[in-house]
Amino acid sequence: MAMDTKALVTTADPQSGSRPIDQLAVRALARYGLSPATTITLINISENITYRVDDPASGGRWALRVHRDGYHSRRAIASELAWVRSLKQSGTITTPAPVPGVDGDIIQTLALDGALPRNVVLFSWETGAEPATNDVAGFEKLGETAAHMHAHVKNWSRPPWFERHVWDFKTSIGDAPHWGRWRDGMGMTPEIEAVFAETVSVIDHRLHGIGKGDAVFGLVHGDMRLANLLMDGGEVKVIDFDDCGFSWYLYDCATTVSFFEHEPAVPDLIKAWVRGYRRIGALSAEEEAEIATFVMLRRILLVAWIGSHSETDLARSMGVAYTQGTVPPCQAYLSRFASARPFASTGMAKPLWKRIFG
Repeated sequence: MAMDTKALVTTADPQSGSRPIDQLAVRALARYGLSPATTITLINISENITYRVDDPASGGRWALRVHRDGYHSRRAIASELAWVRSLKQSGTITTPAPVPGVDGDIIQTLALDGALPRNVVLFSWETGAEPATNDVAGFEKLGETAAHMHAHVKNWSRPPWFERHVWDFKTSIGDAPHWGRWRDGMGMTPEIEAVFAETVSVIDHRLHGIGKGDAVFGLVHGDMRLANLLMDGGEVKVIDFDDCGFSWYLYDCATTVSFFEHEPAVPDLIKAWVRGYRRIGALSAEEEAEIATFVMLRRILLVAWIGSHSETDLARSMGVAYTQGTVPPCQAYLSRFASARPFASTGMAKPLWKRIFG
């Protein structure tokens, strides 16, 4: 059915309706048999571009995700959706379901003339609101939710073709990073780089100690920051599994405090998460103490993400200040953990960051 593409795009940006990517999103609607009156509204630009889709004829609402070119293969997207479907069908969590097109495929691939093809997925719409950064009770529920997901993973037989990124030290803040080098973070200076480098070294050492055994390392959501969670009454809903992959289970805890890791309330929020997690799964005192390593890993990874995604509103809003604001958490982390490295003080009267910053 033909659609008037100009009439379909309604966004906060008056120029956005003329962008090729918006027109591609509009063209994708025909793959789902939606009415000609259907509109799209831009929600977010990050790794992917996400739109709200409203069909006044049916009263239906969905989320349309246009995938970034080259980030995930079609098989990797199918793998994500296989896990999402299993989580939903098993009743493990509430999460938006992928909607098949009129051809029955849940991944649609299309392109505008002369452009590279993009993969597109339509999801059902879930109601709810982003948790508050001071919601201690909510963080307990987040811990419970993560524990349910991890328990599901440990008992789920993945399809043999399953393919997702690995988020370990090497691919996060090591020499093969998915999101760019932390050294290219906005506002990086030689002094800040030296502190980061020492912190990264300690993180590497401690992650080697933790290892990658099945009890601690597996399939995780990978981006359970508050923007990807919805509180609906007493229920936690989890959205956007685009960064799901293989990492340490405790990384899911660290991601809940993304972008505000330095705030004074964070230790209490982490404790609340742990209380909730322990209602469902086991978590030793040693593992709880190591959450700080994953929070620091995530913080430095986000510095890298901001540097490599400077075109996004989120990166611009955090910018240089986020890089500079990472120094005090690094110093606190080194004060707590650097001495655990037997070679950390060899030949040094005090750690490197103290010699630089005093």
